[in-house]
Amino acid sequence: MAKGEKFINKLKEKVKVLDVSYSTPDQVVVLVPRSDLVEAVRMLYYDMGGWLVSMIANDEREMNGHYALYYILSMEGGKMTIEDELPQDEKCFITIKTLIPETDPTYPSVTTKVPAAVWYEREAYDMFGLVAEGLPDKRRLVLPDDWPDNLHPLRKDAMDYRFRPDPVAPEDEPDYPFLFPEGDGVVDVPWGPLHITSDEPGHFRLFVDGETIIDADYRLYYQHRGMEKLAENRMNYDQMGFLAERVCGICGFNHAIACIEAVERASNIPVPRRAQFIRVICLELERLHSHLLNMGLACEVTGNVTAFMHLFRIREYTMELAQLITGGRKTYGNVMVGGVRRDITATEIKEAKVLLNKVEKYLKEAWEAIMEDDDQVERWRGVGRLDPKVARDFSPVGPNMRGSGFKRDTRYDHPFDVFDEIKFEVAVEYGCDVLSREKVRYKEVMEAISIIRQCFELMSGGPIFIKPDEYLIKPGNFALGNTEAPRGENIHWVMQGSAQKVYRWRCRAATYNNWPSLRFQFRGNDISDAALIVCSLDPCYSCTERITVVDVKTGKTKIITEKELKEYAKTRKNSPLKK
Repeated sequence: MAKGEKFINKLKEKVKVLDVSYSTPDQVVVLVPRSDLVEAVRMLYYDMGGWLVSMIANDEREMNGHYALYYILSMEGGKMTIEDELPQDEKCFITIKTLIPETDPTYPSVTTKVPAAVWYEREAYDMFGLVAEGLPDKRRLVLPDDWPDNLHPLRKDAMDYRFRPDPVAPEDEPDYPFLFPEGDGVVDVPWGPLHITSDEPGHFRLFVDGETIIDADYRLYYQHRGMEKLAENRMNYDQMGFLAERVCGICGFNHAIACIEAVERASNIPVPRRAQFIRVICLELERLHSHLLNMGLACEVTGNVTAFMHLFRIREYTMELAQLITGGRKTYGNVMVGGVRRDITATEIKEAKVLLNKVEKYLKEAWEAIMEDDDQVERWRGVGRLDPKVARDFSPVGPNMRGSGFKRDTRYDHPFDVFDEIKFEVAVEYGCDVLSREKVRYKEVMEAISIIRQCFELMSGGPIFIKPDEYLIKPGNFALGNTEAPRGENIHWVMQGSAQKVYRWRCRAATYNNWPSLRFQFRGNDISDAALIVCSLDPCYSCTERITVVDVKTGKTKIITEKELKEYAKTRKNSPLKK
């Protein structure tokens, strides 16, 4: 039985299946009429153990006369319990596809049954003008508040990629309609534009009763780089790898690998075994320095500067290691279609092992000291709980998910490159709080060290790339690439166009799936914990705004500065709300 066939047979009991095709042996595409879209996604998600990993809207009018929607589900089991997991040989990706006519660009909202779809459906309207009927939150997500109505930039005929609409005068700029909770006595706290631990822009609204957060709302997308638009029909696939690496300043190589492997899978391009090992080594290098960065910040934001300095001292060895292996401390530029550009010498491996030993030894010492510090542990314990039921509904990823007891890791569920040959444990904790998320990161650093050592031992000689021009890149083919970045699963989806150029590129970074459930993690916490909660997600959002506090009893608002909030997070004394 082919992968996914079991699930498709169940779907056919209640849903009309128009077509079934395979992008790769474990990536199945099921075409359904739009009237059956909601039920098909709901059945896979809740009845058969699926998770929503991405949704892609696409303008295919020049191909088939329609727009298209692709809801991609990772079939791995609900994982609410240890037993609630699919056997490895049944795990796969299933994409529910539906076509939407140009004359009636509407479809029933999946969010009404699967909350995890909410951001995707808001974005599908912004970028393509596709209306999700019944969507409970129809506010703009991606486009600026003063962006012209009825201009949807990813429609093929909407605009030249160099076009910029005229700016609106400041006095005419519309206000973003933030949510406001019902009830008396709520204080509205605006927070930003720069987040105090991440130095990135976003505008948060915290609704508090006294010092307790009762709800939150946030507005992101203050920076627009237009990368997906830029890549379409302009770049070749190796150029896309460089562009994808610029998606993130921390886990850029993860994005480059996910992007390039989507292209390779869509064209069935093999990658030499040695190149696969080098890719895995580089991916784990990013986990080392990223997790040490976040663990250090989680200490610093609570006032533990000593631990912060020690963790950053150790992190410097991982940056030295990255430079040794790749030639760059952060941006490696090493991946290309069909392999990698740079090999690793025996001398470099020998020196790398010395550095790995230092990271392992010093981190063990530092972590033991942090765990013996009762003040630090209690500052993290019970803060920012991600309830497992909320997690199941919203499909968050990474340490944020694994800290709530879910054994979700795409290296384990959908092994790529040589991960099926490497032994590693998926780090899982059950406290659902900041403490659990930092414990997961510590364990994952140790596992990353082990993975890199195994790669050094297992990889043999041989070529590090093949000539991809020997393989046919067929227009219209598509596939997804997946990596487990430090923040969680990255998904890139690529549909190939003509002349060796991309037709549609959808990049879904890990943080995108972690934002919708964040408001639930704020609720019930003290305002002095707000920065710590966001920090524990390790978000990457190109930057955060100020925080606004709204008093639910009087309706009054108060703006708290970065300095005030940071000091309050460290000391928990002299509340800025009382000044």
